[in-house]
Amino acid sequence: MPPKLLLGTNNKGKLREYHALLECIPLELVSPADIGISAEVAETGKNFKENAGLKASVFMQKSGLITLADDSGLEVDALQGEPGVMSARYAGENATDIERIRFLLSKIKGIPWEKRTAQFRAVIAIAVPGEEIRFAEGECLGYITFEPRGEKGFGYDPVFFVPELGKTMAELNPAIKNRISHRGKAALQAREILLQIQASGRLHNG
Repeated sequence: MPPKLLLGTNNKGKLREYHALLECIPLELVSPADIGISAEVAETGKNFKENAGLKASVFMQKSGLITLADDSGLEVDALQGEPGVMSARYAGENATDIERIRFLLSKIKGIPWEKRTAQFRAVIAIAVPGEEIRFAEGECLGYITFEPRGEKGFGYDPVFFVPELGKTMAELNPAIKNRISHRGKAALQAREILLQIQASGRLHNG
């Protein structure tokens, strides 16, 4: 059996993307539900890196497994970087994706296209028992559309326009999205870190 890697998230969209992004790594990817643990980590960090580290550390301590967790979000230049680390809670703790998108669009109503620049940013943390946490980062530049477009993806994908492709994230084939997205770029670095850890013989089942 290959060693287990715990994906420290309960977000089904993220789990789906990580299974695709890390499919070439010879590890058994497991979710918290797969191994019977539950944790809701308070995202009290001041930035994506701190929150990713918190989540990876908590899930690693609960499971005893090497753990990968991320924190990611949308930064809109016209809103001085909001929603940032508050991306998931921007419209309230229990808001749906649709509600978050509506709230975001209301905040930048009337702002012209050329000033609707934004970036998706992701930080991945990899926690190994007894070792310092390692980090990988990625970003994707784009614009916020005036209305949602596309049915794929999750979160703010329907209003994040990628100019070089002429589509929103939610209009992209998942394989293309994973190649150009903030999470995809961070995952490339994370794969290299995981392979280095595995090559050192430190990656094993808990």
